[in-house]
Amino acid sequence: MFKKIMKGGHRKPSKSEANEPSSYGIGPPARSGPGSNVVVSHASRGALVPSSPSPVTATPPPPPIGSVEPLPLFRDVPVSERQTLFLRKLQNCCFQFDFTDTIKNAREKEIKRQTLLELVDFIQSGASKISESCQEEMIKMISVNIFRCLPPASHENTGQEPADPEEEEPYLEPSWPHLQLVYELLLRYVVSTDTDTKVAKRYIDHSFVLKLLDLFDSEDPREREYLKTILHRIYGKFMVHRPFIRKAINNIFYRFIYETERHSGIGELLEILGSIINGFALPMKEEHKLFLIRVLIPLHKPKPIAIYHQQLSYCVVQFVEKDYKLADTVIRGLLKYWPVTNCMKENLFLGELEEILEATQPVEFQRCMVPLFQQIGRCLNSSHFQVAERALFLWNNEHIVGLIAQNRSVILPIIYPALEKNIQSHWNQAVHGLTANIKKMFMEMDPELFEECQRQYEEKQAKSKEVEEQRQYTWKRLAQAAAERDGGGREREEEDHMITS
Repeated sequence: MFKKIMKGGHRKPSKSEANEPSSYGIGPPARSGPGSNVVVSHASRGALVPSSPSPVTATPPPPPIGSVEPLPLFRDVPVSERQTLFLRKLQNCCFQFDFTDTIKNAREKEIKRQTLLELVDFIQSGASKISESCQEEMIKMISVNIFRCLPPASHENTGQEPADPEEEEPYLEPSWPHLQLVYELLLRYVVSTDTDTKVAKRYIDHSFVLKLLDLFDSEDPREREYLKTILHRIYGKFMVHRPFIRKAINNIFYRFIYETERHSGIGELLEILGSIINGFALPMKEEHKLFLIRVLIPLHKPKPIAIYHQQLSYCVVQFVEKDYKLADTVIRGLLKYWPVTNCMKENLFLGELEEILEATQPVEFQRCMVPLFQQIGRCLNSSHFQVAERALFLWNNEHIVGLIAQNRSVILPIIYPALEKNIQSHWNQAVHGLTANIKKMFMEMDPELFEECQRQYEEKQAKSKEVEEQRQYTWKRLAQAAAERDGGGREREEEDHMITS
């Protein structure tokens, strides 16, 4: 694996604008505990500048050795002095340290870590409600610690395509021992019942949320997990921010689809949206349908879809389950972006298609069944046996078989040639056996229709064979005529040569 090399340039942050207000539902958040013991030998990554200059996020220089001193515990001071102590602890936590050198400032790093733990416990315990000024300073401290330009990703240094995250060891943020506690502090503040949204929204504003979204491009999966949970909680608690958050997420998706095709946090953002979609009220609003058409369906286009396909598929299926009339739109959207040469993507699409068809009603199925089974027929004849097998496995689903049985007079004539071609010439024995089972299923389902399709196929094959024979005969005659012409020309040349001589 290539080492990561620092680059001089910084990433340009994404821009967002406020959207018109509307009410999105939100489901229960899902938060898995961060943590990883993976050790990698990446080059160290320096401290970075926030997306826009602001005194809130200005990073203080490392403190002189000995300037960060431990402060008393909250329980050791009177209640009246705890707010002041809280502010002093926040000031201690504003200093930044170089984690690429584990020995440098070791004592000060430990003091800051212990201080952050105390702040988390203080907020979580709810022993004392913090003042507005303390809340403002706390958000400033959090901003100083978490908002930074992200280091260049591996593909930016090597020029290679982004690797599969399951195959490549993830980059781990060196300052995570402090960063994790800062994220934990922010999470406890957001979810605390003592946090008044009318006050908190002054500090957790649009600028704060936008910078939080920029951090989703972090390569550290632990950081993205925290960001996912925090943004989900902010979306649930701060209703005033919901339109802005939706539009900002959409802008990230648009840039990913149509410009870069590179972003580390698409899966986490889709997880948040999956929970939001789960809470949609019916009838579904037009803006929600536009989000499906303009964002979710085009997300099937980028090459790295395997990284986030599970979350994307969940979101799409949620739409169909909420409103079955969207099935035709979704299936035609899948067909539009169906891969031509990427067998791995074809398998993913076939898996998603099965889930969508399970939620599809007969009326919607009839609208798209012709182009759908034309594509399935092409998959049945794929030389890649996994694609052919996955397409044949659709007949293991009882609901899909029921839909096919109701419309067999249209579907069987479309796919019969593909089934017959597999029986005659497919190289894989498993595909051959599954195809034979499906032919038998159709034969038992409607013998007369099966025989008619078989007769039409044989007539078509005989006609094709006749056309091919005629074509070969025509070419043979042309070749003979050309040979005769060449032979006659040579004879005349010889006669002319003899006369002249």
